[in-house]
Amino acid sequence: MPPHEPNFRTLDLNLLRVFNEIMSERSLTRAAHNLSLTQPAVSNALRRLREALGDELVRRSGQGMEPTPRAVVLWPAVRDALLQLQQSLTPQNFVPAEADDTFVIAMADATAAALIPGLVGIVENEAPGISLRVVPLTTRDPRKLLEEGSADLAVGFFPAMVADLTARAQVGKSSTFATLRLYDGQYVCVMRSEHPLADGPLTLDRFCAARHLLVSFSGRPYGFIDESLERLKRDRRVVLTVNQFFTAGRVVLNSNLLTVLPKHFVEETGIATRLVQRELPFAVPAVHVDAVWHLRHEHSGGHAWLRDALSRSARQAFAAGTPEWREQMDLKI
Repeated sequence: MPPHEPNFRTLDLNLLRVFNEIMSERSLTRAAHNLSLTQPAVSNALRRLREALGDELVRRSGQGMEPTPRAVVLWPAVRDALLQLQQSLTPQNFVPAEADDTFVIAMADATAAALIPGLVGIVENEAPGISLRVVPLTTRDPRKLLEEGSADLAVGFFPAMVADLTARAQVGKSSTFATLRLYDGQYVCVMRSEHPLADGPLTLDRFCAARHLLVSFSGRPYGFIDESLERLKRDRRVVLTVNQFFTAGRVVLNSNLLTVLPKHFVEETGIATRLVQRELPFAVPAVHVDAVWHLRHEHSGGHAWLRDALSRSARQAFAAGTPEWREQMDLKI
């Protein structure tokens, strides 16, 4: 179809609701079900929107629908506008005990081990109708998955992303994302108790000469530990990468590899008595664990309750720490 400018004044805005459902589901059948329409009615609406916009918008691909480049660009604006309109028209007096929302949270297994038990307890006590879906975190910059709506919240260590958001705020640039500090973590070097380096101090030379396992969400064999070593003009040999901290603990238990794990997580492995922890023999940046979300959820009562529940779960998870630690948590949450 040749591109042309649509006449917004005569555009049936109901067509945008159909477009949003088709993009969300990638299926005319599921979109029709969600909208309580027949499939021919959805097909007719799609045809009218194609004519109005001068673009195919979606094409059949296997068992589903594949969006055109223009549809990919258009969808976030349509989706966010519809959500904001819905939130404006719907009262925001969220009642946890009556809610039946489903929330999707992206986080690593070590983070989940710290936060999910407490969060489930809060849900059972306050909002038993709510469902949670925890999905793997596969990136150190979750903005794309939040923009796409693949997750409601992402929780993790996002130093580059937080630095970028901070820099944008300092020069007055707007952002479509917000963050909340949940807790500060610490990483330690971990090895099996029979490891040759388990006896004696772990020096920088011994650390760099060893064979290493890296937990990498993306599969890239380079992380913030390697960045710290590079500043010292040193490096290490990473011979294996995995995408879960729990897997890393099991592997080092049965090998002569070293790995670096969140200190709080070592006890959660169930094999802590068979592992040896050592402080890293060089300085690394502070590890801040943040929750990140898209601003389209900023004024959602349910989302605000979820953020508060996560904050309370973090407080509970680290309540056994020192008084100084608890004071830091009080200041940052």
